[in-house]
Amino acid sequence: MKSVIQSFTLFFLLALIGAGCKINPVAKLNVLVVAGGHKYDTVEFVEMFSSFSEFNFDTVMQPKANRLIGSDAVDDYDVIVFYDMWNDTDSTEKAGYYRLLDRGIGMVFLHHSLAGNQQWDEFSTIIGGKYHTPRSKVDSSRFSTFRHDIEIEMKIPRRDHPVTRNMEDFTILDEGYGNIEVKDDVMVILRADHAECSEKAGWVNTYGNSRIVYLMPGHDKHAFSNENYRTLLKNSIRFVYRQGQYN
Repeated sequence: MKSVIQSFTLFFLLALIGAGCKINPVAKLNVLVVAGGHKYDTVEFVEMFSSFSEFNFDTVMQPKANRLIGSDAVDDYDVIVFYDMWNDTDSTEKAGYYRLLDRGIGMVFLHHSLAGNQQWDEFSTIIGGKYHTPRSKVDSSRFSTFRHDIEIEMKIPRRDHPVTRNMEDFTILDEGYGNIEVKDDVMVILRADHAECSEKAGWVNTYGNSRIVYLMPGHDKHAFSNENYRTLLKNSIRFVYRQGQYN
């Protein structure tokens, strides 16, 4: 009986191929990369994403990206990666964010995206934290800080999480953020060991039906070429995608 089933399965697959049907059990994810509002090493940034052959990427700059998020055209994407630092998000665009979060579209926020939308209070709840600038209208004692080009020892507190699974502690030359706000209910998956950098350097959050990941590293080409950072980013994209083979 087993051999009969195997023979039928082989016959069925050959019939599909003969009919011109393509068998693609692992389709590429379509990823929207949002940038703008902060300068960055464009060539190295694009090269990093281009090296992730399992994903399709479109990079859209602000404010065009927010207009896309506020429209139905954004439904072409499975995951959104934010590398922007934008503060002008109108009510239609905010509604687009909420619609995507209700649908369960995964979002990955990188580096200076933590400083975006300073006057949109709910944004910090979505991302799980905030880099406070004077635009956030908080007491100056809560203003966040930054320091360029520091060697940061990154610690992996849990190696069982899909974003950091089997990763070892590593060093990265990057920009560190200090005195940032981190919400109490996030799961910290990356800790920084440096006097001028907040300890909580990466976390997982949920909002609505969506998975959220924030990674503090990612200032420039030094981070983009770091294999550990690339691994974190790829794993984050896989993790926030709730459907299909990446669960």
